[in-house]
Amino acid sequence: MSISVVVSPPLVTVATVSKYIALEGVDGSGKSTVARALIERLTSSGDEAILVREPGGTALGEVVRGLLLDSERLDDWAEVFLFAAQRSELAREVVLPALENGTWVVSDRSYYSSIAYQGRGRGLGEDKVRAINEIGLDGVVPHHVFVLDVEPDLALARQEDPDRIGKEGVDFQSAVRASYQSLAVAEDKVVLLDGSLSVDEMVSRILEMVR
Repeated sequence: MSISVVVSPPLVTVATVSKYIALEGVDGSGKSTVARALIERLTSSGDEAILVREPGGTALGEVVRGLLLDSERLDDWAEVFLFAAQRSELAREVVLPALENGTWVVSDRSYYSSIAYQGRGRGLGEDKVRAINEIGLDGVVPHHVFVLDVEPDLALARQEDPDRIGKEGVDFQSAVRASYQSLAVAEDKVVLLDGSLSVDEMVSRILEMVR
């Protein structure tokens, strides 16, 4: 008996997600500050824009955020699947509807964080972690990924109240940074930004590239 498999098209097309921007970087790189400034610049110019964060952004996501960032200990693979679960829900409940309405979506982290943190930092395998996340995202992925490139020791020193992952040492964050740098070489949509630039300079450069 033969079994036929029907593959559904992804939920969104490349054209739809061209307004989906993700900010990435090691803990303390300043991505949250840049994300907020980017939203302010977009809305001040008359564009519709929303800011989302990972983990978080939905009722489930905020509960999972507490588990991921505040737990004393968490199994590495459990960490991967919890991140992927909240991310899938955020994509379907918040990101996709916004993109379909022509709204810019600026995300403080994305599944590229999992590729870098769990894939390389935890040593679980970047391709494996990517595959797990892409199943749940079903095509709702950022079209532009900007990585704020900062020396890990400098970034860690900026943190006022680090969470569980933010407390990982310089060696872990260095592995994360190396993953982001590799991704920037492998994928055109992943762009490294000099983290020493001012917030206004980084926002201007991002807008120049996405527009």
